[in-house]
Amino acid sequence: MKIDFSHYQFTVVKRFMEYVQIDTQSNVTSTSQPSTLKQLDLSRKLVEELLEMGIKDAHLDEDGYVYATIPSNSEKNVPTICFCSHVDTAPDCSGKDVKPILHQNYQGQDIILPDDTSQILNRDNHPYLAQHIGNDIITASGLTLLGADDKGGVAEIMDAAHFLMTNPTVKHGDVKILFTPDEEIGRGVVKVNLEKLGAKFGYTLDGGPIATLEDETFSADAVKITINGVSVHPGYAKGVMENALKIAGEIIANLPKTRLSPESTTDRDGFVHPTSINGELEKATINFIIRDFDTKMLARHESELEDLVKLVIANYPNSSYQFEVTEQYRNMKEIVDQYPEIIENAEEAIRRIELTPEKSLIRGGTDGSRLSFMGLPCPNLFVGMMGIHSKQEWIGVRDMKKAVEMIVNICNIFEERAN
Repeated sequence: MKIDFSHYQFTVVKRFMEYVQIDTQSNVTSTSQPSTLKQLDLSRKLVEELLEMGIKDAHLDEDGYVYATIPSNSEKNVPTICFCSHVDTAPDCSGKDVKPILHQNYQGQDIILPDDTSQILNRDNHPYLAQHIGNDIITASGLTLLGADDKGGVAEIMDAAHFLMTNPTVKHGDVKILFTPDEEIGRGVVKVNLEKLGAKFGYTLDGGPIATLEDETFSADAVKITINGVSVHPGYAKGVMENALKIAGEIIANLPKTRLSPESTTDRDGFVHPTSINGELEKATINFIIRDFDTKMLARHESELEDLVKLVIANYPNSSYQFEVTEQYRNMKEIVDQYPEIIENAEEAIRRIELTPEKSLIRGGTDGSRLSFMGLPCPNLFVGMMGIHSKQEWIGVRDMKKAVEMIVNICNIFEERAN
């Protein structure tokens, strides 16, 4: 069935411009759930809007998750599917007092952001702008990130819900909506109630360029290395002191530079990446993230890192170390490949909106990585967000509307292909 959107008044831009003005930045140092209460300001608004659409079970739970169901209008046994996005923005760049700017009919010129004229978007540093000639794009004003990651996805899901609720001739099964907090700090789905959600398949809306469909992420571990040195008064340290900070520095200095480093890897390359070093003379810790698309390679990278630690520590006979590995997430492809209909239906939906689907991988992880291993197979779909986590973040209106059309078509295709 070809779905006609020609007379539909999209609400995605209006919603997005409102959502990004609500500060929802998460906080990695917080131990609360969610990590910041201000995330709930947007979540409450989303519940109100879903209820206004006639989605009767929309609610915000005690852990900061929004759940809602668009009821089936089909007599078929249609698998229940879920669309998920996160409400929080990254701690990397301020998300307070965001001023979204709609640049109409972009013609390829440099875009100078008015509140910080050193922030300039052009086709050299943002090549994807070349695909938006003649279209509208949205930026922030130069002092903050925009919040397209992932309020773009939130707005697109909300507009798709609005379309389905106001166009009952488009058939679909039960469609679940899930909005999560704290994705940017790695806690996005830690307290999701999948039994309550009740979906068989899921899709996150948390991707980049138009028509992309991501079914593969890194597998990820964290490593914490603790160095136990020998402390003594520095005036009498000769032959005795073994400075834990210097040992830690040697370990970092001896890491590979032309491989296994984020600065020198791309595509399917994995890496070993130190993220922080803390301590004092007697004791220091180094935190690493270990990434690879092949889960088996994580152990190999960790073994190489520990061999390096042993090599360095051998020069300090009275010092010792601990090497702790923590699993973070795994490549969603290991699960998604078991359910080919998830990808096939998404690809068909992209074709029906007159685009060519482009399967790609994520050099990172999403809520979908964890959801897949929790029992909800969940690839990632395009949103249109670009320049994320920065003051030069932007999104194209064309991409946002096409994402809405894609979501609606996915719902319809699952219904068409059901018994």
